[in-house]
Amino acid sequence: MTPPRIVARAVLVDIEGTTSTIAFVHEVLFPYADEHLDAYVAAHRGDPEVAKAMYDAAMLAGEDIDTDDATILWHLHHWLRQDVKATPLKTLQGLIWAEGYARNELRGHVYPDAASGLRRWRDAGLRLYVYSSGSIEAQKVLFGNSMQGDLSALFSGNFDTTTGPKRDVASYTAIAASIALAPAEIVFLSDVDGELDGARAAGMQTVRLLRPADTPPGATTSHAGARSFDEIEIALPAF
Repeated sequence: MTPPRIVARAVLVDIEGTTSTIAFVHEVLFPYADEHLDAYVAAHRGDPEVAKAMYDAAMLAGEDIDTDDATILWHLHHWLRQDVKATPLKTLQGLIWAEGYARNELRGHVYPDAASGLRRWRDAGLRLYVYSSGSIEAQKVLFGNSMQGDLSALFSGNFDTTTGPKRDVASYTAIAASIALAPAEIVFLSDVDGELDGARAAGMQTVRLLRPADTPPGATTSHAGARSFDEIEIALPAF
């Protein structure tokens, strides 16, 4: 596998399987949110963000506007256990995790090579962004409370499912427009070929992460591949 050498102005990164192990998300974050969901909603039901998430969840589930919270929570728990990329669920997960980080009950997993790569690229003048199915709040608290230190200041912006689905070409076109760069000036790093296909169709450069802990045996890709951020060289254009 030839290490990718890329010329770009910005790096857009996925989280799960890319900067962070899949196991952390599924074995730590998801169970934590599942365990604390009911109590969090009960304690914060009057907060505008929680109220909106509960309303949006009811509408998404096809329930009536006056549906009781227990029924809405049932749908949220079901979506959580099925890893459904539902925006109201992701909003609540992010809020619950933020509280967990604030209580020092959680510490975000970030691969050491990802932390060093992000710092290296930022020091070289590249702009860094996150695009994950997890809410923007969840992204910020993970990187702000990571095992590799507070990485939040490295990023120039964050994107989640409110921008659009991660496999849709339009999502990547919208991100490029939002950060005022041509798609070709951006490289997207992910462990999911379907997401990378969308980014490439939008004109972005792509790299598939093939981390040993997160990649099924025999996995192949049509994208440039790397086992860690250490194998990826990214530089600004010379002009």
